[in-house]
Amino acid sequence: MLPEQNQNNQTMLDANQLATLQQTINGFSAMQLAWASGYLAAKSEQGSDQVAPTAIALVSSAAPTLTVLYASQTGNAKSVATKLADAAKAQGITVNLKNVADYKVKALKTESHVLIVSSTNGEGEPPDDALVFHEFLLSKKAPELVNLHYAVLALGDSSYEFFCQTGKDFDQRLQALGAKPILARVDCDVDYQTEAQTWIATIVAELKPTLLQSQTVTLAPASQAQVSVESQYSKEHPFVAELLVSQKITGRDSAKDVRHVEISLSESGLQYQPGDALGVWFENDVVLVEELLDVLDFTGDETIVLAGESYSLRDALIHQLEITQTAPKFIKFWAEHTGDAGLLNVADDNNALRLYAAEHQIVDVIRKAPLNKAERIAPQTLVDELREITPRLYSIASSQAEVEDEVHLTVGVVSYQENGQQRLGGASSFLTQRLTEGSAVKVFIEHNNNFRLPANDDTPVIMIGPGTGVAPFRAFMQEREARGAQGKNWMLFGDQTFTQDFLYQVEWQNYLKSGLLTRMDVAFSRDQAQKIYVQDRLREHAEQVFTWLQQGAHLYICGDATRMAKDVHQALVEIVAEQGDLNVTQAESYLKSLRTTKRYQKDVY
Repeated sequence: MLPEQNQNNQTMLDANQLATLQQTINGFSAMQLAWASGYLAAKSEQGSDQVAPTAIALVSSAAPTLTVLYASQTGNAKSVATKLADAAKAQGITVNLKNVADYKVKALKTESHVLIVSSTNGEGEPPDDALVFHEFLLSKKAPELVNLHYAVLALGDSSYEFFCQTGKDFDQRLQALGAKPILARVDCDVDYQTEAQTWIATIVAELKPTLLQSQTVTLAPASQAQVSVESQYSKEHPFVAELLVSQKITGRDSAKDVRHVEISLSESGLQYQPGDALGVWFENDVVLVEELLDVLDFTGDETIVLAGESYSLRDALIHQLEITQTAPKFIKFWAEHTGDAGLLNVADDNNALRLYAAEHQIVDVIRKAPLNKAERIAPQTLVDELREITPRLYSIASSQAEVEDEVHLTVGVVSYQENGQQRLGGASSFLTQRLTEGSAVKVFIEHNNNFRLPANDDTPVIMIGPGTGVAPFRAFMQEREARGAQGKNWMLFGDQTFTQDFLYQVEWQNYLKSGLLTRMDVAFSRDQAQKIYVQDRLREHAEQVFTWLQQGAHLYICGDATRMAKDVHQALVEIVAEQGDLNVTQAESYLKSLRTTKRYQKDVY
C-alpha cells in the first residue's frame, strides 16, 4: 500500500470512534459545535501536541446574551467596549460584541440586555460608523423596546458645545421607546479611563446575577496566552521611540510655525496605515510649572496623591496633570472658590465658558482671579480639580511602504500671547522645541478605520486638506505610489501665503510631474485682497467635483472642524444641488449616502 493511501485511511473514523464522537457532542448547542469544529481544525493543522490547551466555557443555549455595541470614531469607544466585553466574559456572561455599523438595528427588539459605548464626532455628530444606526433609532421606524434593558457610556470632550451628544441621543431615544435603563448614563470627558473602568466594574456586577451562564463545560485548563500579531505597545503601554528629525517647513516670515517631525519605530513592531494617527505622550514645560507654583505660592515639594500613589506637586504638574488645556469644570471650580465676579459670569454662560477654556491655560485662569492670603488652597485640592494629561493625536503624514520603521508628522506649534506671556501648546512645544534629535518620546498608534483609502486602487480620490490637514494626504500619495494605484488623485490645499506656507510644495510638484497627482488646486488666503479658501476652489470647479463623485470618487476632508470642515461641507451641498439638479435636502441625502458607504470621510479636530 502506498504511503498516501495509508495516511488517508488513518484519517477515517471506525464505527466505534464515530459512535463515541456522536455521544460526546449529543446535546451540544450550535455555538458549542462551532467552537468544537474550530478546535479540531486547529488540532489537525498544527498537530495534537502543538495546540495550546485553552480554557473555554461552552455556553448553554438557554443562557441569556449581553450585547455590547460601540460607536467609535478614532478607537476609544471600541477599546472601552472591548474591555467591557472581556470583563463580562470573565464573569461567565455570554457576550456579543459589535460595531453598530455591523449590527442590524431591528434586532434590538429581540434583545434583552444591551450596553452601548459611544463617542461623539465633531460638533455633536455620531461617528461615521454609527450614522445608519443613529438615524434609524431616532426615526419613526424604530420599534418599541419595552423588553430591553440597557445602559450607555458616552465619551466626549467638554470643550465642545455638544458634549457626549451621541450618547445622550441613544439614551434618550431608548427610554422613549420603552427600554429600561440598568444604570444612569455616564458622560466621560477626555480623561475617561478611570471613570470608564469604574462603570465597567459596576455594570458587570449589576448584570452578573441575571446573565450568568447557566452551564459551562471546561475542556482544558489554559496554559498559554493567545498569540497576538499586534504590537505589545498601546496607549496604556507606549513605545519609547527616538525623535529623528524636527524641521521647520514654513518660511521665516510666516505667521505660523509648522514642523515636519520624523520618529523612529525601530524594533517596536508597530504597524500603521495611511489615515491612522500617532498618539504622543508629553511632559509639561518646567518653566510653565514653576510659574504656576509661584502664582499659587507653592514650593513644589508638597506631597500629593494621585490614584493612590504619592508624588511631589512639582513632579505631578510636570508628568501627570494637564495644565496647558483647561477644562470648563476647572474654571467653574475656580470661579466658585474665589468668588470672582468676572469669572462667575463666564462660568454661567456655556458658550463663553468653552471659548474661555480654549483660550486660557490653568495659570492664566488663576492670574485672572488670584487668591488672597486668606483663600490659600491646599495642594491636594488643586490637584483633585485638574485633569490627568491625555496624549495628543497627530494625523500620520507617511506610509510605511515608503518610510518603513519610521513615522512622520506635520505639527503646527500652538503659540499665542496672554497678558504679555507667550503660551505654547503642551505636546506641540514638547515635540518641536523641548526635545532634541535623539531624544526619547512615548508614542502609540491610534487606528482610524473611518479614514481609509479605497480598497480598489483604480478608484479616484479627492483630498481636501488645508494647513496641517495636508498630513494624511502625504501618506495617501506615498501609499498609492507604492501600490502602483491607477486611480486619479486630486488635492486641494490652502493656507495663508504661497511663499511662506506651501507645505511639502516640492513633493506635490514632483507628484504632478510624475502623473501620480492628477490635479492640484491651491488657495492662499492672504495673497490677494479678497481671501480665497479651499471651499472657494471647490465652487470654482463644481462641475469637475460632481463628475468625479459620479464616477465613484472617494472624498476626504482633514483639518479644522470648527470652521473649515463646515464651510467645505456647505460648499459640497451647494455643488451637488446645483450640478445634480437637486434641492438642498436631496443634496444632503446624497452626501449622507456617500458617508454611509465610506466614500465621504473626515478627520477633523
